[in-house]
Order: sequence, then C-alpha cells, then structure tokens
Amino acid sequence: MTLSILHRVTGVALSVGLIVLTIWLVALSTGAAAYEQITALMQSIVGRLLLAGFSFAFFFHLCNGVRHLFWDVGKGFEIRQANASAWSVVLATSVLTLGLWLAL
Repeated sequence: MTLSILHRVTGVALSVGLIVLTIWLVALSTGAAAYEQITALMQSIVGRLLLAGFSFAFFFHLCNGVRHLFWDVGKGFEIRQANASAWSVVLATSVLTLGLWLAL
C-alpha cells in the first residue's frame, strides 16, 4: 500500500519537475541572463535537493512501473513475492539515484 501511494506521489512530483524543466528551457531560449539565473538557482543547495528529489521520483516511478508490468501479466501477486518485489523497487531506486549523483 505504501508503494502504491508513493507511486502516485512520484507521478505528481514528475509533473512538477517537468514544469521546472520547461522553465529552464524558456530561460535557455530567452537569453544568457535568464539562463544564468535559473542555473544559479539549480546549483544552490535547494536546487540540488529538488533535482535529487526529481531523480529519485523518476527512478522510483520507473522501477515501480516495471513491477506493475509484471502484475499486469499475472506474476508476483503472492504476499511473499509482492514484498520481495517491493523491496527490490526500493533497492533499485536507491542504487540508481545514488549512481546518477555519483556519476555527476
């Protein structure tokens, strides 16, 4: 149940993140001054936390979506399998998010 709620929350977070991406693209097309302002904001601690949250939301939504694809074909409904796949989603999300930020 927790992952189901988090899946919905991360979907909303991804929508908000796309608004931020749109603002960045508009700033890029507007000119150097606007681009430098948005870049400075994204390089601040608050901006980096937002980007980290966005990457976590992306990877969680992706991994949990793959889990749902297995459910769509009737696999993994038993309690033990559902719990194992839930922990797999949490682990994969953590590894992918940390891997991305270590690579950056």
